[in-house]
Amino acid sequence: MRTHFIIFAIGFLSQLFFSARTIVQWILTEREKRVLSPSVFWILSIAGSYLLCLYGWFRNDFAIILGQFISYYIYLGNLNLKGIWNKIPVLLKGLLLITPIFAIAFMLRNISGFMNSFFQNRTVPVWLIIFGAIGQVTFTLRFIYQWLYSYHHHESLLPIGFWIISLIGSSLILIYGIIRIDPVLILGQSFGLMAYGRNLYIGLNQSNYAIDKK
Repeated sequence: MRTHFIIFAIGFLSQLFFSARTIVQWILTEREKRVLSPSVFWILSIAGSYLLCLYGWFRNDFAIILGQFISYYIYLGNLNLKGIWNKIPVLLKGLLLITPIFAIAFMLRNISGFMNSFFQNRTVPVWLIIFGAIGQVTFTLRFIYQWLYSYHHHESLLPIGFWIISLIGSSLILIYGIIRIDPVLILGQSFGLMAYGRNLYIGLNQSNYAIDKK
């Protein structure tokens, strides 16, 4: 019972970081009346990603781990675009860069055990694992899109497409969380849907305003 409490505490703490990044970004966006990509958004993303990956590991949830591995280095890339990466101490840089690699290496030490744990889990049917993985991959595609868009414009931005993909992916993960009766996913995605919808609304207004000025 105590172990379950600690695991869920890690999960809720990760969602606290993710929710904090969304709240800060939302408040700054509302204040400026345009969609912003503040540095603190990416710093909190790294913290949340660390913890959520750990939570997924303890929960034997391949879908969660897959999503975090995909987006992790994109968070670091945005820190670089923001000019923050060069200000981080060398030892911390090394830790941030190498942690996912060590995690993958640890996982591959016993690939058969990993397959049994994540894909032959009696409590989670294969179809649900696939559905959850689709949700996580879709949700993570927003950061791939965001990174390509930002790289093209040479600055960290959160474009309209980012929020559209966020809404689709978040909806899928919410359904997955409800089926799995996972309070961490349900709470995190329910709040996120509101923020994504609002950012999309502001982003569309901002885009229409720019077109009208032309």
